[in-house]
Amino acid sequence: MAGSITPYQTAHGKRYRVRYRKPDKTQTDKRGFKTKKEAELFLASVTVAKAVGDYIDPALARITVAQLSTRWLEGKKPPALKPSAYEPLEISWRLHVEPQWGDREIASIVPSEVQAWVTTLAGRRSPSTVLRALGVLAGILDMAVKDRRIPRNPARGLDNLPRKGKRKTGRAYLTHDQVHRLAAESAHPTLVLTLAYTGLRWGEATALRVRHVNLLRRRLHIEENAVQVNNTIHVGTPKTHEIRTVPFPAFLSPHLEALCAGRSPDSLLFGDGKVYLRPTGSGTGWFEGAVARVRDVDPDFPRITPHDLRHTAASLAVQAGAHVKAIQRMLGHASAAMTLDTYADLFDDDLDAVAGKLDEAARAESVGKMWASAIDG
Repeated sequence: MAGSITPYQTAHGKRYRVRYRKPDKTQTDKRGFKTKKEAELFLASVTVAKAVGDYIDPALARITVAQLSTRWLEGKKPPALKPSAYEPLEISWRLHVEPQWGDREIASIVPSEVQAWVTTLAGRRSPSTVLRALGVLAGILDMAVKDRRIPRNPARGLDNLPRKGKRKTGRAYLTHDQVHRLAAESAHPTLVLTLAYTGLRWGEATALRVRHVNLLRRRLHIEENAVQVNNTIHVGTPKTHEIRTVPFPAFLSPHLEALCAGRSPDSLLFGDGKVYLRPTGSGTGWFEGAVARVRDVDPDFPRITPHDLRHTAASLAVQAGAHVKAIQRMLGHASAAMTLDTYADLFDDDLDAVAGKLDEAARAESVGKMWASAIDG
């Protein structure tokens, strides 16, 4: 074996030191083995690890989680992630991960204490918060594994993780009449109608420019998204990074044409053409005001946000008989499965319809066989 084992005396008795060369030919040692057998086994494991290319230098594992976090977070900053996705990671690191793990050397962390941390955190925080914090720690340690600082990630493969409960929809789906009443009371009626009949996200709609409107084909070209993070508007690609084309109903054409008239192709479609419309204020914005005025006349009108108009668009499309793949493309979901999961409640009637059609088909076929039997008889 390429190395040596020597004994030495301590206050607690004889101990053994292993000296060996690392792959870069520099010499190092590890001490503290209570028996020669333990020292021999360690030296053998080092020899094999070097031979097969699995050697990990213990010195590289003395770095702290906080030291690695800087590099990890830097790699997550926009454009790697959208600002709205990066901010929760940075907050989670600062509030939950750094206080517990920032000063710890990565080599000292074991799965059992990560599990204990998760369990404790789950006792006072929501499953989403806990899982995000664990994801931040695990991501930092994943980078350490890839850099060959540690052999495995102690934050992966844990048991008893908190589970996110199924989201209760509690959604308000407006009817056609309710949508038009809301638009009539709004400072931006065409924006309300566009949100409710195309399913665009707020940021996608407010990022639309005149050149994105195809009045001939009745299409909106979605290639930008304006999202407010910490009171700053960040403009980037749509949420799924995929540019898409969304149809709009014919009745919207004159409204959109009026907004386009007299504006340059690069002018914003909604608002003054220069400044992005911001999400409405808490209880004081133009949208909330419009909802309040409709509710003054109709107390049963639901309290909604602009995002509820996206849900309304999905509902109206389902009622119109649109295929789930068409709805997926309209909404910009990553898959039809995501659309079905998100709007499972809208498809309950479809299940009833399927059962009804199967019943009709079975009855028709059985009646036909009965008539055929009667004729043959």
